Amino acid sequence: MEKRLFIDLDICSECPECVAKCSYFYHPQNNGLITLLELATYSIICRQCEEGTCVKSCPNDALEKQPDSILKRYNLLCVSCKSCSHACPFGTIYPELVPYFVAKCDWCLDRIEERDPDCVGSCPLGAVRFQEVKESPEEGIYFVGDNLAIRSSIRWQREEVELKR
Repeated sequence: MEKRLFIDLDICSECPECVAKCSYFYHPQNNGLITLLELATYSIICRQCEEGTCVKSCPNDALEKQPDSILKRYNLLCVSCKSCSHACPFGTIYPELVPYFVAKCDWCLDRIEERDPDCVGSCPLGAVRFQEVKESPEEGIYFVGDNLAIRSSIRWQREEVELKR
């Protein structure tokens, strides 16, 4: 079992503002954790509406619904107007996850052998950890990509309903 960055969204949601530090060398003001929270939200919590009002509301076409129905935000097109956040009927696109300044997580892959990422030790609630983890939908643990595991008590999955006539 490989170690992954593990974020407990239930604990993370208790923080009014993310104060976890990021060690991304080229942008000291970067908080790559915000990017991971956006990725986790779009993958796990977003209801992936058929209509996609958030996508339609974007004046710059910065949001796209991918073939797997997961949203993707094109950071270079996004002007952080937060129209998508206001248009989401379920409130799952949090305004703080749509920053104008682009933050990016590099997973600390070049230094992970030496020490844990800075976000792990600086998260005051312990919502971010670097550990071996097993995917377990029963426990609300889901993998998002190759390096991230998310725990959330909320998981939206579309159910196919057969209409009777």
